[in-house]
Amino acid sequence: MKKRSEKQQDLDKLKTELARVSTVILSTFQGITVEADTKLRRAVQAAGGKYKVVKNTLAERAGVGTPAESLLKNLSGTNSIAYTAADPVALAKALTKIAKDVPAFQFKSGMVEGRVISIAEIQQLANLSSKDELISKIMFLLNAPAQRIAMALNALPRNLAVTVSEAIKAGKFGSGEDGAAPAPEAAQ
Repeated sequence: MKKRSEKQQDLDKLKTELARVSTVILSTFQGITVEADTKLRRAVQAAGGKYKVVKNTLAERAGVGTPAESLLKNLSGTNSIAYTAADPVALAKALTKIAKDVPAFQFKSGMVEGRVISIAEIQQLANLSSKDELISKIMFLLNAPAQRIAMALNALPRNLAVTVSEAIKAGKFGSGEDGAAPAPEAAQ
């Protein structure tokens, strides 16, 4: 059994972590195997988050004064929380994938940017593109016009050279022996 000082340290640590995060997803884990739990923890960690099985009273006390306070009030049953200060989409995708593979793992609710969200909204969040995917799409869209401009600018000298070459072949510049262009005819 943990000593009172250890419990207080756990409470303080969780409270500090919850104060820093933007996303918390509350779930139940009852009946999950050790193998599935290990897989879940690794997936959450790979998404830049943390996963903890919490006692209801600890979670409620740690949530006081944090954005997750309303989410962690009046908990019942077995609960676990996954949270991140990074990309909420990546966390939701990781948890949704685990929930599909492990029926014992089920969502209860969540909080993103201080707003409590439903199970359906967690699913919608998981279907969004991740932050990195969105950034790469924006960079592609920003880069494409610049590439087209560069290609057009590079084509100007080549096109000019081809035009001059064709004009010479067609005799458009005359055949003056001194290299001077012929004088234009006087307008009448």
